[in-house]
Amino acid sequence: MKKRILLIQAHPDATHPHLCGALEQSYEQGAKAAGHELRHIQVAALNFPLLQSQHEWEHGMLPDSLHQAQVDIAWAEHIVFFFPLWLGDMPALLKGFLEQVARPGFALAPATANNAFPKPGLSGRSAHIVVTMGMPGLVYRLYFRGHAIKSMKRNILGFVGISPVKDTVIGMAAQMSPEKAGRWLAKMAQCGRAAQ
Repeated sequence: MKKRILLIQAHPDATHPHLCGALEQSYEQGAKAAGHELRHIQVAALNFPLLQSQHEWEHGMLPDSLHQAQVDIAWAEHIVFFFPLWLGDMPALLKGFLEQVARPGFALAPATANNAFPKPGLSGRSAHIVVTMGMPGLVYRLYFRGHAIKSMKRNILGFVGISPVKDTVIGMAAQMSPEKAGRWLAKMAQCGRAAQ
């Protein structure tokens, strides 16, 4: 079954090639080969300010540079995020992007007098988080309990209704051999073909 897939490249450095970019390209090649529809967002190429208050998040205007991002998210049936782990979490640029686009009225329906919790606005979509890091992936999962991924799954994506959310953790990225990198790229192409 063909799907509409949005690839969100969230590596903050858009000036140099990196593993996140290669993983995205492999996913794209697999998805195209299977006939899926694709759109892209490169977060580092967007110009937007950081939110600084709850009032601004609830009532401020979405920056013009992010209107198309909301259109693409609404269009997508499956969203794939690619980013490196920085200081144990997603890069600040990705967090700022998500805070901007996941506003009430889009990602959340406003709370009402009868329901104190806002209703998820992005239900019916699935996601895949692909994270690269310098430490071994097993250490991140077992010792650090995959904190950043769990938080993104539950507190961001799950909160707005995106489920299920798959994750891929790729450790020792800087020291990776070409053979091992090739295996990860092949796995991403396989995920792209399956729209996972």
